[in-house]
Amino acid sequence: MVKILFMEDEPIFQKELKEILEQEKFKIFSAFDGEEGLAMAKKEEPNLILLDLILPKKDGFEVLKELKADEKTKNIPVIVLTNLEGIGDVEKALELGATTYLVKANYKLEDVVNKVKEFLN
Repeated sequence: MVKILFMEDEPIFQKELKEILEQEKFKIFSAFDGEEGLAMAKKEEPNLILLDLILPKKDGFEVLKELKADEKTKNIPVIVLTNLEGIGDVEKALELGATTYLVKANYKLEDVVNKVKEFLN
């Protein structure tokens, strides 16, 4: 079964996307802050990480930096899913190792799920 770690601090968005991904038969692990997400990534070794950049305790940039520096997690693909639209944010995330950068406001939940499925195939 494909495992996805979703790091997102907005409970409603977390719940809605999780439900849709579970209907697609993905195993979803949820983290509401960066520290919890990093610990889960090391423990669960997901096939894919969905990462918000604005997170408590450790922001997404710090999480990305640590994921890519760790031998155990460096090869896990990371899709950034955030509301930060600045070109500087996009460039920084991609430089730190993000695979794809999606701005939440530009995608419906179904579009995000399709991107995840497309990426995993």
